[in-house]
Amino acid sequence: MKHVRIWFSKTGAAKYISHLDLNRCMDRAMHKAKIPLWYTEGFHPHAFLTFALPLSLFMDGRRESMDIKLEEEMEREELMARLNGALPPDIRVFDVTEPVMKPGKIAYASFVALAEPEGESPEALLLSQMQALLCREEIVVEKRTKSGVKEVNIQPFFTEVELAVENGKVKMAMTLPAGSTENINPALFFEALKQYQGCEPYVQMERTGLYDASMTPFA
Repeated sequence: MKHVRIWFSKTGAAKYISHLDLNRCMDRAMHKAKIPLWYTEGFHPHAFLTFALPLSLFMDGRRESMDIKLEEEMEREELMARLNGALPPDIRVFDVTEPVMKPGKIAYASFVALAEPEGESPEALLLSQMQALLCREEIVVEKRTKSGVKEVNIQPFFTEVELAVENGKVKMAMTLPAGSTENINPALFFEALKQYQGCEPYVQMERTGLYDASMTPFA
């Protein structure tokens, strides 16, 4: 039995499917591609498929990963080719490696958001509104948790943010807490932008990487 880590991107139309649907999609693709998966034992055996950190709905993922166990050795290129032949076009496998870091070590995630101004509003105005929000001493928003909805001050999590105007949009790059201890979705910032600035741009978001507590890339 061999433990391998599948690296893939989830973009375009695929960002509209939930994590549960992604799990089903990968499971079906494994069957279609005839990947020699290891199955759990017992009355209801199922394939071992483990994702490092579920991706939020409506968000692109450039470097997602899924762990599987193989009952037989497979060449990296063959495994990638078989899976890509069985997956939809907006989910692409780009690498297969041996796992180095356990998913439980993930502490941070990097994101890029592209915010497009409403209507004919200039991007410079949107940039100033975003900067004004970042300068506030507190940014209190409602955050859904396992125990319910609570108010959270997200300002401390958005202290190191890069803003730039590109092609008529405001690009926002940030690194936020992620994982089992603390998880901050970048969408909370844009909810606050509407709340505090009365501004509701069209936003495209993508997760670009995962890191441990020392900012070592997840591998």
